[in-house]
Amino acid sequence: MTTTTVAVLGLGAMGLPMATRLTAGLTVHGFDIAEPRLELARAAGIRTFDGAAAAVDGADAVLLAVRDRTQLEDALFGASGVAASLRDGAVVILTSTVGTDGIAELAERLAERGVGLVDAPLSGGPVRAGEGDLLIVVGAEPAHLEAARPVLELLASTLTVVGERAGDGQALKTVNQLLCGVHIAAAGEALALARALGLDPERTLDALQAGAAASFMLGNRGPRMLRAYDEQSPEVLSRLDIFVKDLGIVGKAARGAGLATPVAAAAEQLFLLGQAQGLAEEDDSQVLRVVAPTAD
Repeated sequence: MTTTTVAVLGLGAMGLPMATRLTAGLTVHGFDIAEPRLELARAAGIRTFDGAAAAVDGADAVLLAVRDRTQLEDALFGASGVAASLRDGAVVILTSTVGTDGIAELAERLAERGVGLVDAPLSGGPVRAGEGDLLIVVGAEPAHLEAARPVLELLASTLTVVGERAGDGQALKTVNQLLCGVHIAAAGEALALARALGLDPERTLDALQAGAAASFMLGNRGPRMLRAYDEQSPEVLSRLDIFVKDLGIVGKAARGAGLATPVAAAAEQLFLLGQAQGLAEEDDSQVLRVVAPTAD
């Protein structure tokens, strides 16, 4: 164990496996509003607390996984926010995709308290989080990055520093999500078309992955798309409504830059339709069912 103490706030689908992974080399504090998650955390060797402020007291780093910019603001500066409880020299590690809006200002507010912001959105899932196999892109001042390295290097198999400003990580993750969202939507349409043309879905997926049409998203989501019409839905590894959020961030960023992104906009509409059709909590691979609701 090192002398580094990290507080993980939110022990959900990603927070708990990340916290558990961090116990391999760090002292880990954890907090969640749900007692069952705290019980699981304690079983994993994580010291739990009754409140977020108590969990971050004395911590060198605080790991935040929030849904959006509003939750981020609330977690730090809201009525129960932890910013006032952070020690001088601590760093906040933001692992969520929340977009670039207001990140620089948030970093300035934390800096006034002697706290650094490490903008480190990640890609992967719960299994990869627990194995330290996440892909993390970072925007942070060098000193803040070094303070966060003990945490980031335990979680990441690929750690890419994209800039020295908080917000640079969010910018690159926005670009990443444009491609990921488009690839998933395109894969869903392609496999739905294959079925409509009477092709064997599994043979089709194998053939596509062996040629120029192959992509990571097709190979990763494709097998779950083939199970779209099973009696039991595929395991949820990434919720469909995450891409409603993320492609919304893409669209806002593109409009702010005066850039047209018509393909991303079309993909966003498919995910929005999926959400409207009750698929929000399904795996994002089920976007296929937006264009082909049934197997017939």
